[in-house]
Amino acid sequence: MRNLKTIESSLIELDFEFHLAAISWDASTDSIICASGPTPASPAVSLQRLINTSSKTNKSGLSQAQVQEKREVASWDALCPLPELDCDQILCLQPFADESSICLVFAGGDIVLVREDPSEGQEKIEIVGSVDAGITAAQWSPDEELLAITTRADTLLFMTKDFNHVTDVPMTETDLDASKQVSVGWGKSETQFKGKRAKALRDPTMPEHVDEGKLSKLDQGHVTISWRGDGAFVAISSVHQCSRRAIRVYSRDYVLDSVSEAVDGLESGLSWRPAGNLIASIQRFEDRVDVVFFERNGLRHGQFTLRLSQEDMSTLAADIKLAWNIDSSVLAVIFKDRIQFWTMGNYHWYLKQETSFPQAQASAAVMVTRWHPEKALRFAYGTQHTIMTVEYISTTLGGSLSPPHDFGFSGVIDGDILKLTPMRLANIPPPMAHYEASTGSPIIDVSFSQDCSNIATLHRGHIQVHAWNQKGDTFSERQSNHPIIFPGSSQNLVSQQICFLGNSMIFVLSTGLEVTAVTCFMLEGKDISSLENWHAPNSKIVRLFARSDHQRICIEDVEGTIAEAEPSSKHLHFQNLITLPTRTPWIELVKHKEKPIAFGLSSKGLLYANDRLLARNCTSFMVTPSHLVFTTTNHLLKFVHMCDVENIEVPSDDPEKDERCRSIERGARLVTVMPSAFSLTLQMPRGNLETIYPRALVLAGVRHNIASKNYRKAFLACRNHRVDMNILHDYAPVQFLQNVALFVQQVKKVEHIDLFLSSLRDEDVSKTMYRDTIPQEPSGPEALIQDVEAERGPGQAYLTTSSKVNRICDAFLTFLNGQMSTNLQNVITAHVCKQPADLLAGLTVVDQMRDEYPELAEKAVEHICFLADLNKLFDCALGIYNLDLALLIAQQSQKDPREYLPFLQNLQEMSQIRRQYSIDHYLGNFSKALRHLHDLDEFEELKIYTIKHGLYEQALQLYKYSQERSNLLMHLYADFLESHAKFNDAGNAYEYLGEYRKATQSYRSAGSWRECLYCASLASLTAPEITEIATALADTLYESKEYADAAALYLDYRNDVETAIRYLCKGYHFADAMRLASLRGRQDLLETAVDAGLVEGLANSTELLAECRAQLNAQVPRLREVRAKKDEDPLAFFGGDSAVNADNNIPDNVSLAPTDASTAAGGSLFTRYTNRTATSRASSSRNRRREERKRARGKKGSVYEEEYLVNSIRRLYERILSVRDDVRRLIAALFRRGMRERAIAVERTMVEVVGMCEASREEVFYDRLKGGLTGGGEAPTTRATESGPDDREREELPSTMETLPPAIMAFERLSVLGGEA
Repeated sequence: MRNLKTIESSLIELDFEFHLAAISWDASTDSIICASGPTPASPAVSLQRLINTSSKTNKSGLSQAQVQEKREVASWDALCPLPELDCDQILCLQPFADESSICLVFAGGDIVLVREDPSEGQEKIEIVGSVDAGITAAQWSPDEELLAITTRADTLLFMTKDFNHVTDVPMTETDLDASKQVSVGWGKSETQFKGKRAKALRDPTMPEHVDEGKLSKLDQGHVTISWRGDGAFVAISSVHQCSRRAIRVYSRDYVLDSVSEAVDGLESGLSWRPAGNLIASIQRFEDRVDVVFFERNGLRHGQFTLRLSQEDMSTLAADIKLAWNIDSSVLAVIFKDRIQFWTMGNYHWYLKQETSFPQAQASAAVMVTRWHPEKALRFAYGTQHTIMTVEYISTTLGGSLSPPHDFGFSGVIDGDILKLTPMRLANIPPPMAHYEASTGSPIIDVSFSQDCSNIATLHRGHIQVHAWNQKGDTFSERQSNHPIIFPGSSQNLVSQQICFLGNSMIFVLSTGLEVTAVTCFMLEGKDISSLENWHAPNSKIVRLFARSDHQRICIEDVEGTIAEAEPSSKHLHFQNLITLPTRTPWIELVKHKEKPIAFGLSSKGLLYANDRLLARNCTSFMVTPSHLVFTTTNHLLKFVHMCDVENIEVPSDDPEKDERCRSIERGARLVTVMPSAFSLTLQMPRGNLETIYPRALVLAGVRHNIASKNYRKAFLACRNHRVDMNILHDYAPVQFLQNVALFVQQVKKVEHIDLFLSSLRDEDVSKTMYRDTIPQEPSGPEALIQDVEAERGPGQAYLTTSSKVNRICDAFLTFLNGQMSTNLQNVITAHVCKQPADLLAGLTVVDQMRDEYPELAEKAVEHICFLADLNKLFDCALGIYNLDLALLIAQQSQKDPREYLPFLQNLQEMSQIRRQYSIDHYLGNFSKALRHLHDLDEFEELKIYTIKHGLYEQALQLYKYSQERSNLLMHLYADFLESHAKFNDAGNAYEYLGEYRKATQSYRSAGSWRECLYCASLASLTAPEITEIATALADTLYESKEYADAAALYLDYRNDVETAIRYLCKGYHFADAMRLASLRGRQDLLETAVDAGLVEGLANSTELLAECRAQLNAQVPRLREVRAKKDEDPLAFFGGDSAVNADNNIPDNVSLAPTDASTAAGGSLFTRYTNRTATSRASSSRNRRREERKRARGKKGSVYEEEYLVNSIRRLYERILSVRDDVRRLIAALFRRGMRERAIAVERTMVEVVGMCEASREEVFYDRLKGGLTGGGEAPTTRATESGPDDREREELPSTMETLPPAIMAFERLSVLGGEA
């Protein structure tokens, strides 16, 4: 589907005295080296270099043509040493850029080296070698290291770049024996079946005629040499003793590898495809001329026929030459006066271009040709005094990409035939086509009108217009205009490009020796009239194209400057618009929000939007009204939303997560994009086509249809392309709820509405899987959504529903409830598809249908049974106590009638309340069954049922007005609570019933000492018994470190003041202890109990603070040291090899690149210890527990040490915070009891420890305070943003990762102590 479009052609006139003999490209300077002479009249040889000078800007602001500077290299006389030659002849011209020299090989046998800048002691012109027998052909290898020469003595010579003779290989008749193939008996009489119909059963694989290698009548006996692209083999086509022409293949080791099989009419044309798989040559028949192909082993491998008349075969095709371009994509077939360029796709050979000199020089014969060695589609050829250079690009010729005219028209040039295929209507693989239009002469370029109703073809000197009729999805050719010769065709102008503007204006770009012309034509019915010519002297125009909206005609020059003109009947004036950073042969200009955007692709794969670089690896691109679509060398197809240049967002290479990126086959290129059909067509390297429906195009179309309220088209697109139906609502929820009636009317089919309802789920797909990636505010129909969302209107009532699914189902039910006769199935579906499914409402509808529409009831039952679980439906029907409906459901299920019929019959025989009780008990609705027992007034049965199912609260509620039965149930409930260790609630129940002894026991078991002693006093217990209970409770409180409560019990129930004071001092309640001693008149206890408690508290606090200070002094420096080691060498810290000696210790046979096996086991090296990888969950529980034990130990030097130290310091902080109040009360009591120095010492120590905590807090928890992680783990923000850790991951993270460090406040000193602390 790709064609060759001319982007540059230059005509250079030479000032040689004699005719041009050879040309060659110098890739280092992009210049042409040409040589003239010698001739029979003069032995003079002249070398010239044609150099492109820098371009300038003309008055129009366009870049002028690059002027060819002609620089003479050398000239000398070359006398022919062979008397049988009239004059010498240049057989090979090869420049050496690295040595600034040029090598010429002459037929007389001389090999001449011309140095452009000779050093001292070197000759400018030197004969470096000579072959006495004479030379018939010579060719340098592609790497310029080896020269192959054939002599008139049938000898093959090889010479190095230093012109040292390597070897001579004789070409003898015995070489032809290498072409004899091994016979396996096919075709011999002894292997053939000789039956009655033997001739009809002849082996079809055997040819009827076997070639003998007869020479062509026009064979001139020339020898041709061609190297393979890698220089490993060389092919030589020669005639041996006028008997047979054969192609010999020699290896680089100078050994004969193979000889071609015998082919009649084989001629000298020879070219080895650089890719290496084919050797092209010419075979002449009586009625045709073929280009034939050979494999390296000499066997035939296909052919194609040249399109020549009988007259052309004997004149311009008398001596045909062949030449492959450097990337093996184009084969040049060189005739006497023209050159054809052929390409192959799907095993068909296309004639893409036919070029020759302008009509003023049409009679000139092509003397020399040469492909550019680096630019694959640049070609040079010359006559006696003129050189023509042309450059092509490989591109597609297609129609409009803007709806509604995006038919996907694609044109393929094949000589004088234009193959047309509308991809939206028929995807016909090449070389076939939907239509074939014959033009009568080779086509140069093709252009489509805006609505694809007219197709213009450009030929040499004239144009043709083909008109087409469209009827639905079919096209037919309406008419074909006569060829129109345009002005200037008789001058030295070469037609390059043609462009349609709108549906009636046609522009043609032509170039000449010193002028570029743009000719404008007007199409009016069958007539074409010429309006005007625009001439740009010395301007170099690369592309002529129309803006995407077909309102302006545009051109691009060699410097990347884009100019546009508004066509008029009087003048055609181009004005500069945008300048791209470089020349971009593939160019598209669009107008977005009144601003022009030029998308250009350079030959190096750089994709630009104006002056912004979008991609460096682009291979093809196309522009639609909504997207920029392009392919990359990474085999990805990308979509970029159309917006302002500065806001353009190119998706990353992640086809699994981004709808704008999709993987494609290697080497695929864009052919056309059809937004209306949500599809695009790609062509693979071998030529076949593939039409795909990218998710980006489908979703863009769905969103556009939703915004335009075309729900039917949006629904069908979702259905056909497997897009989640939820987008129909989620993209514009309020609009959808307001237009449920419109949705039903457009979609119509009940099955389609059911499909939509059954696909609903609560996920908002417009924010998850189909998140809109447009970077700017929507425009056009999409902008209407904002207004709809703002209005809210009738849909507002449904937005208050928590569930999206239920909200949509309710909206459909509101509309469909009045259309039961037509949409009963949808009503049932809406009820069943709710979350949770409203089976009761669905069954209610079915039950109503049995009375109102009996004929629809059976279908309704079948449908609801299809949607929901039959067992649940059966239970639900029983739950509404409708046995008839339950029977209908059971009949639709796989239940055994022997099971459900007796069950239903038994229920039918019961009384109504007993039946309801039995049904609810069967369904597990025990609360409802309990109420039915209450209605039956079966209290004894109710008690048993309550105990069995634990329905005490429900039973108490039922009998709240019956005190006697309520107390009985309460007693049962209290026993139940006590048996289940709920002692506090049991005590409350017993106390309510007045059973204080049981209440006392329950409260005592619960540890509620106040309630226990209260009930004990009401239970008529003796004083010793109460005292015993109080003592036991006090001992329990003391063990649980509730010293104040224990002291209260000893004081109130045992009157033990001394023990109470000791307990208060134990809990650091010194003020209460001193008050109690004073209150009870026990001043002696101040010294014996209070002071002793102060001393004990002082010792404990001092020991604790000393331990904290020692821990801080040890762990904070160690933590600092561990972190320093981690920062210095993270690889060694996390268990890898040290980065310091990494280069010296790594074996040279070990790969350092991570593999799937190494990374899958535990993530990366730095995430191995964080439990943040998905693969860590796959490890066994045993390994996980072992890792947790290692983490808890925090062994010194291990990877877990830092985390252990941080956790340990955190616990120290929390311990300091827990004793602050105790220490403050201790200091105050010490001061009050006259122990001032001790108070000062404790306060000093406490202040010091708190200060150390404050000073180390920022250092220890620096990462956490800054929002990161402690312990050297990865920051959770990155992973949480992408997917978010689940609950299991959260549990696996250590506590330091989840909580902030405790806040350390300064210790408040006792002011009366003064500043001594």
